[in-house]
Formats: sequence, structure tokens, C-alpha cells
Amino acid sequence: MKILYGMPNTRSFRALWALEEVGAEYRYQLVDLGKGAGQTPEFRAMNPAGKLPVLVDGKLVLSESAAICSYLAECYPHTGLIPEPGTADRARYNQWCFFALTELEQPLWTMAKHKFALPKEYRVRDVLETAAFEFKRAAQVLDAGLADRYFLVGDRFSMADLLVVHILSWARVSRVKHGFSRLDDYRERMIQRQAWQRAVAIESEKTGGTE
Repeated sequence: MKILYGMPNTRSFRALWALEEVGAEYRYQLVDLGKGAGQTPEFRAMNPAGKLPVLVDGKLVLSESAAICSYLAECYPHTGLIPEPGTADRARYNQWCFFALTELEQPLWTMAKHKFALPKEYRVRDVLETAAFEFKRAAQVLDAGLADRYFLVGDRFSMADLLVVHILSWARVSRVKHGFSRLDDYRERMIQRQAWQRAVAIESEKTGGTE
């Protein structure tokens, strides 16, 4: 059985959603970062960075949410959540996954670091406006890339959609606006998926029924 080490309201949700999408048998192991559980010797032996999520699948110990999502998609090829290797769709899939992490997510994480994640002496409030501008610029690229398509790649949902939708949801929760109604509509379509709904319910249970 796979084990997902995670915590609600973190990037762990991506891995949780992915596990629900592929229908894997797994156990969710809560790691309370607020209480220092990510810094224990046992956890750091799995991920020296002390960050979430971590997926354990037999002898494989895998960190980084996007890597976990792609790995799960490849383990369950019948789901169609990742295009075939060597195809144009796989190339575009990789493009959007890398874009999601390096361009779309990066400004949101910068804002989070300078609001609460970094020690107070390293926070620079003036960075926030610049990061918000960067996010809007990345969202403009995403909006143009999505155009009138239902999904980012091909004619079906993929882990690229999963990553992007989670980031758009992160922005929404953080009240960071991008100004593109098409992206709002896209996000609303994707979060109607049953796997998303199940993952939300699991996280709610882990937090005692609160978001």
C-alpha cells in the first residue's frame, strides 16, 4: 500500500487528488509541520528538506508534488492522466507542468514566504506587489494557452490540469486576483471532478471538519 505523508492546505493536496484520480490504495499519514514533525530525524531521512508531500511506494520514497503526480499517472496508464512518451501531447504536458511550477506558482510562493513562511527578519513586504504582478503576467500566458480548449493538453484531463487548477485555487484562497474569467471558468469545471471532491472531504476530515 502506498503511504502519502501530507498536511492539509499544503501542496500535499495535489498528491492526494492524484491518488484519488488514479484510484490507488493508499494511507494518508498526517505530518503536522506546525508542531515540527517535518524536522524529526525520521521524516528528514525520507525528505532532507523537511517538506511535504512525500509518497512512499514500496522501496521508492518520492518527494516533489509534480513528480509524484506524474509517477502516479505512469503507474496507472489506463487512466490517461499522462500522454504517451514521445508524443506531441507529452511534450506539451511537460511544458505546462514546468510552467505551472516555475512561472505560475513561483510568485504565489514568494508572497507566502514574505507574508509568513520566512523568519520575520527576512521578510520584505515590498516584494508582494512585484510578485502579484508576476502572477498576473503568468496567468495571461496560461489564459492564452488554454484559449477555447476544455483541457490544457489534448481532449482529456491530465496531471497538468491538476497542477494548474491547484495553483489557481491557491491564488483564490490567498485572494490574489488574475483578472481572467476564462481561467475562473476552467477552474470551476475541473473542481467538479469527483476525485477533487473526495480529496477535499479527506482534508476536511484531517482538519476536524474545518477548512
